[in-house]
Amino acid sequence: MMKRFFSVVFSLILLGLTVVPCFAGEKKDYSHLEGTILNVYNWGEYISDGSEGTLDVNKEFEKRYGITVNYSNYESNENMYNKLQSGGANYDVIIPSDYMIAKLIEEDMLAELDFSNIPNYKYVLEKYRGLYYDPDNKYSVPYTVGMVGLIYNTKIVKEAPDSWGALWDERYAGKILMFNNPRDAFGVAQCYLGQSINTESVEDWDKAIKALKEQNHLVSSYVMDEVFNKMENGEAALAPYYAGDFLTMYDVNPDLAFVYPKEGVNFFVDAMCVPKNAENKEAAELYINFMLEEEIAVANANYICYATPHSNVLESDDYDLKGEPVLYPDEENTPRTEMFENLDYETQNYMNMLWNELKIEGNSNLDAYIGLSVTAILIIVYAVYKFIKKKKREAMY
Repeated sequence: MMKRFFSVVFSLILLGLTVVPCFAGEKKDYSHLEGTILNVYNWGEYISDGSEGTLDVNKEFEKRYGITVNYSNYESNENMYNKLQSGGANYDVIIPSDYMIAKLIEEDMLAELDFSNIPNYKYVLEKYRGLYYDPDNKYSVPYTVGMVGLIYNTKIVKEAPDSWGALWDERYAGKILMFNNPRDAFGVAQCYLGQSINTESVEDWDKAIKALKEQNHLVSSYVMDEVFNKMENGEAALAPYYAGDFLTMYDVNPDLAFVYPKEGVNFFVDAMCVPKNAENKEAAELYINFMLEEEIAVANANYICYATPHSNVLESDDYDLKGEPVLYPDEENTPRTEMFENLDYETQNYMNMLWNELKIEGNSNLDAYIGLSVTAILIIVYAVYKFIKKKKREAMY
């Protein structure tokens, strides 16, 4: 709980300040943006929100600029993409992952950023610039980085696992959680099978779906944000999830542990972007710049517990996760990594078809189980009824 303590202290210091400039020497006037409603679409539990005495980042932005933040959440890149594509809502800032950014750029769904409005981009570490998904640094600003690993409950899993194969272990039947989105779920299976997580081989995808179907009867739930309650409450033995979220769960349940499986893991970058149809692009860029300020970036990094791509955070005395081995493993303990890439159209469609097939089969198995259970109960009830009726008849004679 120490990281929460430092976050609280740091937030109280911030709230005690009067006017905090956006960056040293700021001269640009943003008063014309007062009254703007900025629509921000982000992952759940992915911003310092004022809980447990931490800094409420969105309220701080509203107070400073007179801009109202209309903030909402999504559970997966795919959910976010479907919402954008449907046109059912209009967003000004989104925070997708690398491969989804590549997809959005390819489909002309992102606006080019005006970096004159984002001078704090200078704090983004060089190694996180110009990556494959945005090679010319036109559309995105890194927010967090991380890796996927395996969370396990030491009260149930007595021997520390070192392989993704633990998720196929019959000993933990009914105690295994799995990602409820196709890219991450298939990514786990593909790492386990020794495949590339960006394979376009139909044969590879068929092997991966076979593995997921073989696992299906062991899985208690396919989850995203629900993983927090289930692991924190000790309801499950194993769950693949993002390293930073493990630290949040561990704060609540110290019986949890974390490992990067030996077969390799997905490394990812989540970055701030502006959709092409955004109605408030300048305000969106102001918000992105604000999120890169040291005080704000440190508050977010301490709260959400993901690794940071920002030099000013890593150099800050107020960053209490500096050197945390789960986030920043040394060379000896750094796993083999691969980033998701944007799959071609045919492969995406094939993946989605296989995923729907898996979920339908899983629901069918559940329906069959419920059906058999109900039938068994009815048979027992009927047998008891016949027995009682027989006894009553015997008593009459």
